[in-house]
Amino acid sequence: MMQVTGAGNDESRIVLTKPVTLEGESDIDYTAPNPLQLVLSLFKNVMPGSDLSRFQLPPTFNIPKSQLQCFGESVYCIATDMLSRCNGGKSPHDRFIAVTAWSISTLRPVMFGVAPYNPILGETHHVSSGNLNVLLEQVSHHPPVSALHATDEKENVELIWCHHPSPKFHGTSVEAEVLGKRQLKLLNHRETYVMNSLNLLIRFLPGPRTDWVGKVKIQCQETGLEAELCFRSNSFLWCRGNHRSVKGKILDSSSLQTLYEIDGHWDRTVGVKDISNGKLTIIYNAKEVISGLNAPIVKDPKEVWPSESAIVWSDVSQSILSKDWEKAREAKKVVEEKQRELLRERDSRGETWIPKHFTVSHSKEGGWDCSPIQKWVPPAPIVVPL
Repeated sequence: MMQVTGAGNDESRIVLTKPVTLEGESDIDYTAPNPLQLVLSLFKNVMPGSDLSRFQLPPTFNIPKSQLQCFGESVYCIATDMLSRCNGGKSPHDRFIAVTAWSISTLRPVMFGVAPYNPILGETHHVSSGNLNVLLEQVSHHPPVSALHATDEKENVELIWCHHPSPKFHGTSVEAEVLGKRQLKLLNHRETYVMNSLNLLIRFLPGPRTDWVGKVKIQCQETGLEAELCFRSNSFLWCRGNHRSVKGKILDSSSLQTLYEIDGHWDRTVGVKDISNGKLTIIYNAKEVISGLNAPIVKDPKEVWPSESAIVWSDVSQSILSKDWEKAREAKKVVEEKQRELLRERDSRGETWIPKHFTVSHSKEGGWDCSPIQKWVPPAPIVVPL
């Protein structure tokens, strides 16, 4: 459901839409345009192997929300409290299995042929879901880097993520390598779980589809446990058995002994088998976790920051939802031109933009690290109804 909230003036309208769920955005009357137009545009304007991070999509290929919102939704829009399960595990093995299931729960289906807006520099997204407060900030525009900090003081849990997509065009497909470190801290247990992100694969031929693919490694130095997960897509031969599959293992890093085997499909169910006794347990059910998700609502419009995604892109989103494409193009042009003007002003003064909520560092090799300035994320004026 779309929500438009006035926050004092026309420039502060807040547009929020339903999050991406297992079934897709079914309550939004929005149909992607002919994907062939996008493919032809790529063939015409971009060489194979090119970095697409600066490629601008027209609004006809945008969904009505920012990438920053989609990134945050994978954490705060969830029907089952997977983070509490991580913290509530009685043994290191129980907690590690729960963290593995939670990491799988952050995946969402991606619609083919459309994409969210590229966040502007300094854009923020601040949402609360129960006791979990989530804050995101776009800390770099070229290259695009998003930082996420989420805390739950009741459970004493903290998330720190750095998200740096690097999309490349390969002729018949686009693959976005998602760089950056993800950390989940269970502070009651003094355990930190470090993991990487999957790649997003968009295939045009032999049939259009999108999938999350690649390998994820989850490590906990304090317990000596680690997981190796492999996510697969359909093959060219459309082998149904591989569609959205996940296979892997949990092992003791010191002895390299496999303790558990993981098998399933991230859009259905995933099970874990205890090697010691052969017992199989379902640790993740996508239908229970990412179905029927609620859209965030505005609890206190006056407290929403002007940098909030739902305000920055409100005119564009409203125009897309009403299918007024000319107005959407003009509104998007206004947002982009304002950013260029701010950049010119900073350059003329010799100023360097500094994030408000994170300390950012990066190496010559291209790695990025984002550290939150505040210990705890404050409650947000935008909330997810439970």
